[in-house]
Amino acid sequence: MREFDYLEPASISEASEMLAAHADNCRMMAGGTALMLALRQRMVTPTHVISLQGIRELRGITYDDKLGLRIGALTKHSELAASALARKHVPMLADMASRLANPQVRNQGSIGGNLCYADPATDPPSCLMALGAEVVLRSAKGSRILKVEDFVLDYFVTALAAEELVSEIRVPPSSFNAGYHARFLRTAAEHRPLVNLAVATKKNGDICEEVHLVAGASTAKPTRLRKAEGYLKGKSITSRVSAEAADIGASEIEPISDLRGDGEFRRSMLRVVARRTIRKLFGLSEGTEKNVA
Repeated sequence: MREFDYLEPASISEASEMLAAHADNCRMMAGGTALMLALRQRMVTPTHVISLQGIRELRGITYDDKLGLRIGALTKHSELAASALARKHVPMLADMASRLANPQVRNQGSIGGNLCYADPATDPPSCLMALGAEVVLRSAKGSRILKVEDFVLDYFVTALAAEELVSEIRVPPSSFNAGYHARFLRTAAEHRPLVNLAVATKKNGDICEEVHLVAGASTAKPTRLRKAEGYLKGKSITSRVSAEAADIGASEIEPISDLRGDGEFRRSMLRVVARRTIRKLFGLSEGTEKNVA
């Protein structure tokens, strides 16, 4: 690890001015779980690290009837998992946060930092996208709001401008009354999913009235499975329908290949995870799939 100056702004405006002043030579630190690894491995060598820990306005979880759940960017995953507001209004999101990575990451990493890092093998982006979440970006010049699907652009690439930082994440009120974020792990000891799938749905008995399906970890960025969504909408969910939807969804993605698994394996596992998750949400028991949580 090389030496750097450690800066501690007290406001979003001050942090934004520091970002603008140091440009590509600086990095922001929220929880630091990803940045510290990158620094140790010299994947990044900034001259300045800007800690966001002193910015109080980046903390807290609130709920508003119009805006929905508002999550400060510095909210830790464990705080989101334990939040009574999150568990009441968006239980799918709180449940995902409770199972993310490992206890060390959950107790140190932040939701805003996770989104800004844009690691494909993580869970919050796909879960938030399925829920129609938005990201609030602020700088000394003003603010703007983007859908999560417009914020995460590619492998480790976001729409964040040089002087901007994420101030909060908003999950708007919706008609969804059921949902689940599934993760497939190669082994029980691994914490980074090879495939994940977020399903948020409005169901009426066994009828799927509305649904969002978002695949992650298997793709460079979270991907809405719109053809599968269209197939499910308005149908009575049976074993055959869930299997057909899973086949359609698996055909929609452009899977990534790396040392952890090739693209076709990821596509096959997405098919399995999708079928089982849809069946689970509609009460069609299929048993427990090993390494799917």
